Formats: sequence, C-alpha cells, structure tokens
Amino acid sequence: MKLSISEENHIKAIYHLQSSMERVGTKDLAARLKTKPASVTDMMKRLKIKRLIDYKPYYGFKLSAEGKRVALTIVRRHRLWEYFLVEKLQFDWDEVHELAEELEHVRSPLLIERLDTYLNRPKFDPHGDPIPDREGNFSQEDAVPLTILKANQKGKVSRITKNNKEVIDLIMLKHIRKGSRIEIKRIFTIDGSIELKVDNKYVEHISPLLAQNILIEHENGKK
Repeated sequence: MKLSISEENHIKAIYHLQSSMERVGTKDLAARLKTKPASVTDMMKRLKIKRLIDYKPYYGFKLSAEGKRVALTIVRRHRLWEYFLVEKLQFDWDEVHELAEELEHVRSPLLIERLDTYLNRPKFDPHGDPIPDREGNFSQEDAVPLTILKANQKGKVSRITKNNKEVIDLIMLKHIRKGSRIEIKRIFTIDGSIELKVDNKYVEHISPLLAQNILIEHENGKK
C-alpha cells in the first residue's frame, strides 16, 4: 500500500498516542502534529477508506490491525536510522530524532533489512526505545521511572521516554545520558524534587516531571 509522508506521520502519531489512551481524539492528534483539527478530520476519512483506522466522528479513532502493522514498520525504520546515525556516524543522541524523521520515509524493505543486518540487529535505539523486528515484536525491558526509586537506591539509565528536544536538552544539562549510573541521594517531600549523583561525579537536582521521563534499570536487577 502506497502512503504519503503525511499519512505515515498521522499513523505513527496515532500509534504513540494510543500508548496512553484507548481512542485518540482529533484535538490530541492535531496538537501532537501541530496542525488544525479540520486537517486531521480530513486525513482520518482518508485513512478510514484505506482501512488503516477505526474512525467514528465524535468518538475518536484507533488503528486497525493493518494500521498498527504499518505504524510499527515506520517506528522500526525510524529507530534503526537513529541507531545508525549515533553508532556509525557519531551523531550525538540528541541530534538524531529530526534526521530520522526524514529518513523513516525511505520505504525500501530491502534497504531496511540490510541496514538491520549491518547494525547486527540492535534491540534498542540510542534513547533506549525498543526497535521492533520485521514481525513487529519488541524486546522486553526491565526498567522503571526514576520517580520509583527511593533514597540510596542505584541504577543505570535505560531510556528517555520522550523524543522531545527540550526534554532531552534539559536532561543532558544534568549530565544524564543513556547508560549513566544514578544514585538517589535525597527526595524532597515539599515538591518531590530529587537530588542525585550521576556517574559518581555530578550532583544534580531534577524535578519529578523530568524524572518520570527517565527509565532506570536497578543494579543487580533488584527493585
């Protein structure tokens, strides 16, 4: 099935929004794509004709089985390109999202399979997000939000859950990267902010809003 770049962007956005809601509303999707609700409504009609979504006016929409398959294909391409850009071209992990947004629309299945083979079939992208295999299956991760940890607990950063440049920039200012080792020093009950030590060098303070976007693997697998 041939899809336009705009159609692919809408499908991927619905997929991500469905992680936090059963049916996606027009306003939610318009806000994520920074477009007008009327434009979203027109696109939903087109995607319904192609049987990629279940859409009912005023009741929101969700991906069909075929729509989910297409979404996972796009996500797979995006995350493989991110991995390639960081591991092979030495881009910083906070630089690659927008580039991968463009490269994800290169639709050659043969290219993507050879890219996956060349990269030795990575399971996670540079942000720690799981990369779907060609059947759409994910590797499972054993990680929890940083906000779950208690004082004196330690762990390693597994993933940053938001591909948002402002969030990533702020996290990097705190010297936190994927793979960074974290030790919780103190949790302030007045506002939930956290004092932590990063890589046994930097003492940082972060808000609970920022902390909930940082996933941690406990040391020794202990929770």
